[in-house]
Amino acid sequence: MIEIAAIGGYNEIGKNMTAVKIGDKVVMLDMGLHVSNFIRQQGREDVYATSAKQLIKNDIIPDDRAVKDWWKLTELIIPSHAHLDHVGATPFLADKYDAPIMGTPFTMEVLKSQLADNKVTLRNEMKVLNPNSTYTQSKGLQVEFIHTTHSTPQTAMVALHTPDGVVLYANDYKFDNYPVLGKKPNYERLRELGKAGKVLALIVDSTRAGEHHKTPSEEVAKAMLRDVMLGTESEGKAVVVSTFSSHIARMVSIADLGRKMGREVVFVGRSMEKYINAADAAGVVKLAENARVLAFGKQVQRFFRKMEADNTRGKYLFIATGHQGEPGAVLSRMADGKMDFRFRKDDHVIFSCTVIPDDVNKQNRKELERKLLKQRVRIFTDLHVSGHAAREDHRDLISMVKPKYIIPAHGSAPFRKNMASLAQEMGYPKERVLLMGNGQRKRLT
Repeated sequence: MIEIAAIGGYNEIGKNMTAVKIGDKVVMLDMGLHVSNFIRQQGREDVYATSAKQLIKNDIIPDDRAVKDWWKLTELIIPSHAHLDHVGATPFLADKYDAPIMGTPFTMEVLKSQLADNKVTLRNEMKVLNPNSTYTQSKGLQVEFIHTTHSTPQTAMVALHTPDGVVLYANDYKFDNYPVLGKKPNYERLRELGKAGKVLALIVDSTRAGEHHKTPSEEVAKAMLRDVMLGTESEGKAVVVSTFSSHIARMVSIADLGRKMGREVVFVGRSMEKYINAADAAGVVKLAENARVLAFGKQVQRFFRKMEADNTRGKYLFIATGHQGEPGAVLSRMADGKMDFRFRKDDHVIFSCTVIPDDVNKQNRKELERKLLKQRVRIFTDLHVSGHAAREDHRDLISMVKPKYIIPAHGSAPFRKNMASLAQEMGYPKERVLLMGNGQRKRLT
């Protein structure tokens, strides 16, 4: 018998955590932060050492006490990918489980860096499973990582193979047929599962299920960046691009275009360094090979002082943290004059991202743009495509894998209802679409 417990990410975007009970054994899928709540209380997109109790109280990590009776039954913890809303709570929750943690190489490298940042040592064994590989955990439980595309490398759809069927966890993905980095999704394997009629349940990202289109390829974002970076006059001007530090493919595109501009690429910020090092260690890409990486304040200040003294700002392309306007991030500190750098008229700031739809983020970003405009900086916004599947991608996934049950996840009620409406549009009766909230459980028959 299969039972699903929704722990986090079913009432909000963030705090993703789901438990799957197979007979008398349990697998935990994701342990994520509520990133917006964390930034609101801590001031930047990073993780500081603090207690799990306090983080739960502040609505930053999932309250896994909802499945306290399952803690001792847990055999495996699986972060599906490296985003903080899926892996960021692991340093604070995993130690209570006598179970190994298993993820793709890049995901596990990011987790290791988070543990080091927080000075946390977990007793859990760390295991690596490559994309498109399988692992037998115990009798009646096999784990398969099916490669998919997303806005961070080596994201996996997790297939739990059990005697009662497959539980497929697709809680963050997009169908990118022209990825800038890595391969396109493993459609062949998804179709095989569907043809075999093995998928009992699909737990699926609902963030953009109400948007009636297909999510564009990452190649589209690269083309948008190319148009601005190579098609706008910037000689002698400072050019700063800000994007998600975990979006390695985007940073590859920005760095490539920076070199085509004839500029030396400089990555600025601690989280940039963290993800660049993880990508290198996991064998994804060596971003630092032909670039400078300035992680810490003193390094950055020394560099800016020399650049300003030599009047060489037009020589560099800066890729910096701070795309959401986080007060403590590099770009905000530059705009506030807290660095040995001053923006000048017609310098360029390029936001290769969207604003995460949270009131604090929106206000922070608005304030950052106001400061930049006051300094007569040229601003280019929304050079971005999403890493999340839209409605027509979800339609294709459901058609491929043909699940018996659909469990909308990754979003508050309106988002999940959009996924439910798609399922019903495709012929699923209401009893086969399970709308769950945090703390609820459902048995699948």
